[in-house]
Amino acid sequence: MKNELVRNVAIIAHVDHGKTTLVDHLLKQSGTFGSHESVSDRVMDSMDLERERGITIAAKNCSLKYKNVRINVIDTPGHADFGGEVERALMMVDGAVLLVDSSEGPLPQTRFVLRKALARNLPIIVVINKIDRKDARAKEVLDQVYDLFIDLDANEDQIDFPVLYAVGRDGWASKELDSPGKDLTPLFESIIETVPAPDFKPDEPFQMLVLNIGYSDYVGRLAIGRVFSGTARKNERLAAIGKSGTPTPLRVSKLQSYEGVSFAEIEEANPGDIVILAGAEEVSIGDTITTVETPKALPRIVVDEPTIGMEFTVNNGPFSGREGKYVQSQRLKERLKKETLYNVALAIEETPDPDSLLVKGRGEFQMAILIETMRREGFELCVRRPRVLTRELNGKTEEPIEHLVIDCDETSVGIITERLSQRKGRLSNMVNHGTGRVKLEFSIPSRGLLGYRNQFLTDTRGTGLMSSYLVGYEEYRGDFPSRQTGSLVSDREGDAVPYALFHLEPRGILFIPPGVKVYEGMVVGEHNRDGDLWVNPCKTKKLTNVRAAMKDDNVILTPVTPMSLERAIDFIRDDEMVEITPLSIRIRKRSLKKVS
Repeated sequence: MKNELVRNVAIIAHVDHGKTTLVDHLLKQSGTFGSHESVSDRVMDSMDLERERGITIAAKNCSLKYKNVRINVIDTPGHADFGGEVERALMMVDGAVLLVDSSEGPLPQTRFVLRKALARNLPIIVVINKIDRKDARAKEVLDQVYDLFIDLDANEDQIDFPVLYAVGRDGWASKELDSPGKDLTPLFESIIETVPAPDFKPDEPFQMLVLNIGYSDYVGRLAIGRVFSGTARKNERLAAIGKSGTPTPLRVSKLQSYEGVSFAEIEEANPGDIVILAGAEEVSIGDTITTVETPKALPRIVVDEPTIGMEFTVNNGPFSGREGKYVQSQRLKERLKKETLYNVALAIEETPDPDSLLVKGRGEFQMAILIETMRREGFELCVRRPRVLTRELNGKTEEPIEHLVIDCDETSVGIITERLSQRKGRLSNMVNHGTGRVKLEFSIPSRGLLGYRNQFLTDTRGTGLMSSYLVGYEEYRGDFPSRQTGSLVSDREGDAVPYALFHLEPRGILFIPPGVKVYEGMVVGEHNRDGDLWVNPCKTKKLTNVRAAMKDDNVILTPVTPMSLERAIDFIRDDEMVEITPLSIRIRKRSLKKVS
């Protein structure tokens, strides 16, 4: 049987192709918000970091109504590092809207999420967005989308997808490229026609797959997921089946569904509904909530393995505890274990050091977002340089390999090719569209991209675009140098003095301005030669009672670029760490004492 009153659809795309803006207009045009309501842009970006960076980090649900049909929409992340969120979201839906930029075309994350969607046999609606761009090339992009479907071994039904042309920012879509639409009615109609209604077997017991976890101060932990069969009511006694396979009894204290971007209480959960269930305190993502009489588990969610690991440890520096609320190792471990409950793509592992944990994830950016979130919560911690997780097969070491796509000016091709070849990258394709920009494709080890992003932005003067996705594992390609320069390291504790910093500038690039407190072993700059240089940034000018011409000139220092978290993680070597507090980001040596 089918529940014709419900449609579950995911919006998938590469980062910055307009997913969240399109969802804004879907909500507004469906009447979810009243005419008197003041609605902010990108209403689905609820996290502060999402609004600041203009990206989607966590997959989020909302619902809207069109012609008495409830459409549950899931806005998914567009960055490859948050691919686990996409894999989780696709388990909830019966179809997907694939959004592609009319100029940039299908990019790595487009390929990643489309491969996952096709593997689940989801029908796809293709929307070519931003067709009002001056450099739009909608017809060529559509050809690239067809090529991508064929390349991913899509079947005939999947390739026969409906195509819409849209300007998400203005809130309209059209079936014809040359005739602009008035609103998003063609998209609403395509979702109703293309995305199948959820099907279920009426004789099966209640089964709900938990695909997200929430928390309420009033009712405790919330299990968010999709009902695959049966019905459940408030106050009913059910059971949760976890990894062990043993049912754990629970009582439904509250049932809610999505109404717009908020929750609305309901009395009954039906097949195909995406609901929020309260009363399951010991539930985690992937568990099945079912009946006590006939407990029957659904297949657990399976996500791709992590590719990089980063060691998180307590802040044991001289300034520990001055700026943060949480500095204890137990607090750090509890917070990281809590994160793995919400994020299926993260895993943690014990290390020989009792004060440290190895956190495994998809990429540097995912780790940086986690660290920044913890920092804002009041944590103090130190992290080591990310390292790629290799594996042994038939006595040989294999490493993760990424498919890297770069869009840059023609003038930058030489320097990019040179840099990536040093990092064991191999150029596999180059396309010149004749617009002054070139598309380069590389096969490169994941470790070759660690610490490269800032160098890339410098080489392309900030105009280059770079994105990648994991393609598999290959035999280890050999070592390469990670950084050609050393560090300027403070040899004592004190306050940085302009006089001392002025005389250190010829030695390299400084990371700190005058007046900053430093300690022994803290990295205060990048040495312009290989090898570390221990320096005294606290040295003051010796005063005498003899006045001389040109001796009292004002010291003018080069402005210092504030140290960002991503830049610090990119910079450090294996013998260095990044110290993160709510107020500061410092780079330090793992061993603070100078080794003579």
